[in-house]
Amino acid sequence: QVQLAESGGGSVQTGGSLRLSCLVSGYRSSVNCIAWFRQAPGKEREGVASMLSGVAYYVDSAKDRFSISQDNAKNIVYLQMNNLTPEDTAMYYCAADQRCLGWSPLRVDQFNYWGRGTQVSVSS
Repeated sequence: QVQLAESGGGSVQTGGSLRLSCLVSGYRSSVNCIAWFRQAPGKEREGVASMLSGVAYYVDSAKDRFSISQDNAKNIVYLQMNNLTPEDTAMYYCAADQRCLGWSPLRVDQFNYWGRGTQVSVSS
């Protein structure tokens, strides 16, 4: 089993930055791909960024503003978010998978393990 715990959400103004953290515990060594998703009220869950074998993938709206990274020594995955806008307001979730078969970097059904989320609110 793999457990994921997000932190770092909060409220910022347009143009601000936040860094989300995802602590990975359990069978950490078995995790081969990891991602960040978000879900705004009334909308479907959307893939924001993911990483497999050191290669990062981003949704178009996050390119050049968000960056996914991982600290393997601390078992933490980060999502650095810059130049935030109100459209980025959502609950952000960390997700992971072990086998990562048929790799689709931003698909919800690619990942079997999920955290409970951390709220990000951006005001204008």
